[in-house]
Amino acid sequence: MIAAALPPLLASGRVDKLRGEMAAQDLDGFVVSGLTSVRWLTGFTGSNGVAVVTNDRLVLITDRRYEVQAPNELDAAQSEADVVISRRDGGELAAALGGSLRVGLEADVVSWGTMRRWSDAVDADLVATSGVLEQLRAVKDDAELARIEEAARCADRALAAVVDDLRVGRTERDITWQLDAAMVAAGASGPAYDTIVASGPNAALPHASPTERAVQSGDLLVIDVGAVVDGYRSDMTRTLVVGGVAAADARSAEIVNLVTSAQAQAVAAVAPGVSAAAIDSACRDVITAAGWGAEFVHGTGHGVGLDIHELPAVHADASAILQRGHVLTVEPGVYIPEFGGVRVEDLVVVTSDGHRVLSQTPKLTV
Repeated sequence: MIAAALPPLLASGRVDKLRGEMAAQDLDGFVVSGLTSVRWLTGFTGSNGVAVVTNDRLVLITDRRYEVQAPNELDAAQSEADVVISRRDGGELAAALGGSLRVGLEADVVSWGTMRRWSDAVDADLVATSGVLEQLRAVKDDAELARIEEAARCADRALAAVVDDLRVGRTERDITWQLDAAMVAAGASGPAYDTIVASGPNAALPHASPTERAVQSGDLLVIDVGAVVDGYRSDMTRTLVVGGVAAADARSAEIVNLVTSAQAQAVAAVAPGVSAAAIDSACRDVITAAGWGAEFVHGTGHGVGLDIHELPAVHADASAILQRGHVLTVEPGVYIPEFGGVRVEDLVVVTSDGHRVLSQTPKLTV
């Protein structure tokens, strides 16, 4: 199956957003070195490159492997960046920065060794910044949303194929391989992360790795699956009962229904102007009131885009206020050691008047 036709993904205008942040921090230069942010800013998808931003210029510095690819990708993205091929003397950074006096670096990306090398190469005050590009990337435009939505569809289609073929005796790894292949068959370039298939006691591990364990009747089966379409990712989790709802014991039924209900209340709360912490509270309070708060061991969600974990973070101490264009997961869970666990996760877009859920696979109730 071929992915749906997608609108052009354009980088034009993004550098102006970064320049606005530079002005707010009294910076007249910025070096973007995280490859995901370089891609977002310029359209370049190669494995080596930095983007240098000044008040009047955007430069992509890369190596000779990309001297054809880089200009083609930048033209397709309508990026204003000039491409500079790096030489051995390393003088391109200083040349691109020109006379910049205060230059921002991505402190969460740049290594100590790289910072020292750049400090020797440029005559400027290098300033540590944090989260500047990540905050800008958190708000998706329509072309980005189209890719994330198509990635969610690919994951939905893959999970439907597995559900149709779910039976006692299949191993976690076998189910994982089927999911990953089915996402590609649906039009994805591959999985968005290491797919999680966890059954029985393994389902008590929030980030379990698939094993050769064969699923058994009555097992809680947690499947966490996401796809990649044109670089953008999706994320979804569903919990099933192997053998159908009639095979579930009383404790399994209790936590399945509890988590499903709590998750629905949190999704319903998603809207512009709502704090991310309030989304966390909307489901955590329900689970805590039912006596399972200690077993909800992680935050409620995170942003998704070119990376699988982006801003906004959604947890009890989160400071973000949701706005139109944010894409976030809502994924409460309850995990009982040596017994099993339940997680229910949707991918949700914040709209101008509320939200839209991208994950369409039905949820289990027992």
